Amino acid sequence: MKRVTLSLVLFIFALAGCAGHESPDTYEVTKVIDGDTFKVNYEGKEETIRLLLIDTPETVHPRKPEQPFGKEASDFMKDKLSGEYVRLELDVSERDKYGRILAYAYDAEGEMLNEQLLRKGLARVPYIFPPNTKYVDRFQEIQREAQKKKVGIWSIEDYVTDEGFQTTENTNENDPSQCKIKGNINSSGEKIYHLPGGSSYEVTKPEQIFCTIEEAKDAGFRPVKR
Repeated sequence: MKRVTLSLVLFIFALAGCAGHESPDTYEVTKVIDGDTFKVNYEGKEETIRLLLIDTPETVHPRKPEQPFGKEASDFMKDKLSGEYVRLELDVSERDKYGRILAYAYDAEGEMLNEQLLRKGLARVPYIFPPNTKYVDRFQEIQREAQKKKVGIWSIEDYVTDEGFQTTENTNENDPSQCKIKGNINSSGEKIYHLPGGSSYEVTKPEQIFCTIEEAKDAGFRPVKR
């Protein structure tokens, strides 16, 4: 009887040892882009993950200024995911039109990040596209609670709209003052563009400023190497 019990215990420990980072739905996070987007090592290559059914304010959009609570959402995700592993749960459709993997993500404590962002008032529920609607009712209920408490994005009157996040600032995408992409020529004569949020963006002194990546490429600039 004792031998059977010991064998069972050893078997359970063996299973536990195999359930760590090698779990088929758990992946190493390589980079956090913003509040709702990050990169992981996915089946042998780096893939971009877009959190399903939620949207956080912009921090790295090339044609929009940083929006209120965008940095808070991004910092929250960096705190949760930098140097960590994340469990991904897919819905029916795996990718969006940009090729990003659509997923519900869970942190090391097993809590869903989509829900946490909504609960903290750092995200809204705008993109309801069947058949990826598994948790939409739950998400909308969490959003209503955040609205009642007026936390995060809900603390600013008329900030959240059906079209996205609006501010009193001029957000015209064609306004040159909103152009944020820095074009720099290094000592070797290479033309390189830097996006907001990049590791060298803040210290880069631009020779040119661009509104879009296309403009930068047309001018002969390439993205900074990671």
